[in-house]
Amino acid sequence: MLDLSRHLQACNNTPSPAPRLPFGIQGEHVGWIMPEVVQALTFFPRDVHFDGRGVSLAGRLRGAAQAGIALQRLAGHLADRGFLRIRGEMFDVRPEAEGPVLATLDRGAIPCFGVIGQGVHLNGLVRRADGLHVWVGVRARDKKVAPGQLDNIVAGGMPAGLSALECLVKEADEEAGMAPELAACARRTGRISYILTNAEGLRRDVLHVYDIDLPEDFVPRPNDDEVERFELWPAARLLECVRETEDVKFNVNLVLIDLFLREGLIDEQSQEGRALRAGLNAGP
Repeated sequence: MLDLSRHLQACNNTPSPAPRLPFGIQGEHVGWIMPEVVQALTFFPRDVHFDGRGVSLAGRLRGAAQAGIALQRLAGHLADRGFLRIRGEMFDVRPEAEGPVLATLDRGAIPCFGVIGQGVHLNGLVRRADGLHVWVGVRARDKKVAPGQLDNIVAGGMPAGLSALECLVKEADEEAGMAPELAACARRTGRISYILTNAEGLRRDVLHVYDIDLPEDFVPRPNDDEVERFELWPAARLLECVRETEDVKFNVNLVLIDLFLREGLIDEQSQEGRALRAGLNAGP
């Protein structure tokens, strides 16, 4: 039997931000930047200030709107230099997950600047006489991230200006054909965080987790190119899959471990359960 904690360790592979330098906006620390990226930003002395404490946007850039324009200019330059890929979707930049919005930044630049990225994940549950069942999506084979792997029924990043619930309702319609009035019945169960270094940069992710009890006659349908199909799995089978394979998308493993703990499939009071619960919020 394999150790579930390997999934937490895989998502938390960055014990220290070094050698990255702190990045700030309006006196607030919002991210971490690699030295080679800092060097590339020296071409913009009117937008970027350097001192012994790190890197920050220039003080003349007042307000989130001006800061966002400057960041988009910097992100475009870094994209031209091969440091990131512009994705055309803006995210809010905050000093902490619930903090004030200090700027906006293209989603593709979030890891390069090491700022917090937020998303929503929904567990679609069906409760039957023979036990809990969970809807999973099989990701499209042409996805750049986790092609063909298992995913939640709904998951997505939080665009600028949307709350977690607003994002969830939007994603539920786009990804699973779930009516807004049904998606709005989802209940927030908590959050998961981790700090992961990968090819994109530093991912300081916060996932807002929701559950929804779905009626037997609801069948999700792929409504975009995110997933090929949906399948309804017994929760016990899904737990075995998470424990014994690498078939589930990396961060979805954490969302499912949280679900298994809350639903009693893993004993929260056991040594394993306590260790897993403690590790689910190792990030920002």
